[in-house]
Parts: sequence; C-alpha cells; structure tokens
Amino acid sequence: MGVPLPLVDRFPALAALPRLPFVEVPTPVEPLRLAGVPEGALWVKRDDVSCPIYGGNKPRKLEFVLGAAAASRSRRLVTTGGLGTHHGLATALLARSQGMATTIVLVPQPVTGHVRRQIEAMWAAGAELVPARGVASAVPRVLRVLARSALRGERPRLVPTGGTSALGDIGFVSAACELADQVEAGALPEPREVYVPVGSGGTLSGLVLGARLAGLRTRFVGVVVTDILPPSPARLARLAAATLRRLRRHAPSLPALRIAPEDFTLTSRQLGAGYGAPTEAAAAAASAARPAGLRLEPVYTSKCLAEALQRLREGSAETPLLFWHTYSSVDLARGAAAALRPGPLPAALQRLLDRAPREDAP
Repeated sequence: MGVPLPLVDRFPALAALPRLPFVEVPTPVEPLRLAGVPEGALWVKRDDVSCPIYGGNKPRKLEFVLGAAAASRSRRLVTTGGLGTHHGLATALLARSQGMATTIVLVPQPVTGHVRRQIEAMWAAGAELVPARGVASAVPRVLRVLARSALRGERPRLVPTGGTSALGDIGFVSAACELADQVEAGALPEPREVYVPVGSGGTLSGLVLGARLAGLRTRFVGVVVTDILPPSPARLARLAAATLRRLRRHAPSLPALRIAPEDFTLTSRQLGAGYGAPTEAAAAAASAARPAGLRLEPVYTSKCLAEALQRLREGSAETPLLFWHTYSSVDLARGAAAALRPGPLPAALQRLLDRAPREDAP
C-alpha cells in the first residue's frame, strides 16, 4: 500500500480502506517569497508535485475513489467537468495507469488556450469525451454512458465531479493531518490561515475536518472559482459530516465531531465573469508566482493566490498564511503521458472548439 498516510498513523483501523497509493507524501512546504510580501508571511504547500503521473489535489481524492473502483473490478470510470477539467484529466491518467477506461461528460466554460490544451491532453490520455450543452443536458448523457458501459460488462463506476464525495474527501482529511505533522516537526509555523480554491468543495471540506481531528487551530479560506452550482457552507458541512461517518464505520475511535457551516469561510470576489473566465488579478498573481518557480493556471490556483495577495495588501490576512497549491506541475509532454494516444480530436469536439471564441488568457 505504499507509505502509510498520516490519517492512518493516527487511526490504524483505516488501513482497511481500499486505496491506490498515487501520492508521494508528505508534499513539501516552503516559504513563498514574492515581491512586496514580508518575509515569513506567506508559505506554500506543494501539492503540485503530489504524484509523478499527474500532480495537484486530484490524486489525493482519486487514491480512494480508484481504490474502491479497483476493489469492485470496475473497468470504466464515468465523470463530469468543465471543458478544461483538471479532475477529468487526472482521472483519465490515473485510471489508465490501472488499466481502467474513462468517459468524461464535458459542460461549457470559456475556451482559453489552457482549456484547449486540457482537452487535447484528455484525448491523448485515452478518455472518451462527450460534450454536453450544459449541466442539465449532462445528466442524461451520463446515464446513457453508464447504461452502455454496463451492457458491455464493464462494471462502470460514477465518479462525482471533482472527485468530491464522502470517500474521495478522505484524501484531504489525511492531508490536514499531514500538515499538522509538518508543523509539529518544525517544517513551518502553524498557519493562521490556509487559502484553498473551491470548485466542488471536497478539498476544503476534507481539510476542515482533518484539521479538527489533528488539533490544528488554522482557519481555512475557500476561494470560490465557480458559479456552476457553487457549494455553500451548509453543503460543505454536510459533506464533512458524511466523510466523518464513513471514517467512523471503519474506525469507531474517531471522535464524533460536529462540523458546522460557520467552520467554513468562503469568498467569491475573485470569480470574475464566472467559471473559467480570466481576470486581471489572477493573471497578475500567476506572473508574481513565476519567479518563485510556481506554475499556476487561470481557473483555480491563480484566483486563489490573488485573494491571498489582496488580503495581504489590505492588511486583513492573518499571518503566517499558507497557499495550498492544487495544480499539477507534471510536464505531460516529457513524462509518462508522452506515448499516449496521438491523433486529432473527434470531429464533434473539434467543431465545438472551432465555434468557441478564443480568449487571450493562457
């Protein structure tokens, strides 16, 4: 099973959970030295290097999601996301490494250069890509894909958008325990605040629960980057409660904590025109991070860092502050994905991209 997770170190009964050990733990923490930011005020958690196949936050969830799929002998995963979904790409790459196929039902978002590259990478990773006109039309497409796959005997497994579920979020319960271990070891001071991008919300929900279990006093700030069914504090609290119930079924010694909506701090002021829409503040944050060796993307991480930097400028942030870097820094062109499926995109998907206006953002 690879290196034991920090959560399992605390509660050994959780070793019985099916898991595929994709993540190389612990991911590094280090000072983030940016122009105009006081020394020691800003740190970064380098989940961008979490997994050699595809880094970022997704492998932490997919360890458990794909572990359960493998245990049930599933041969196809079915999931959804925006046209440039990082979750979809991570699912396709990690599933492929285990001999599983992936179908991704895609809903519209602004077509930037980054989105086009994501679509090409998903296709190269062998994913079946099914465009939908919106969230409502995605549902029947998902059901049709599941039905066809079941008839083929593939034992399909539905993976929620973003991998967010009571199962997938266990990965971030453990990630918070990992951070607590790093604080205890002196790798960084205990952060007063941690900034995390929020799409489906599973990363934030798991971190808040894990921090409570690990005894961290840190406040987690979720930077909302989507206007497509964005999670509310009440929904995140329910998700954390469901994750805790699932954990306690395996390890009854876990404390019966109450995670309340007020435990979640959310802000939408970096959203801009909507999910995937570029903003000047995000572009500036990405440029500021580049000399420090961090590669951000325009949808999630650049907007998250923009919020942290804005609060530092305003004097409203409590330091030391930690930016949780959730975007993969794996170079697919040079890594394991280099020999994946070549060739042009399917005609229907290419027509969709050709009709879309080109954005200037990378």
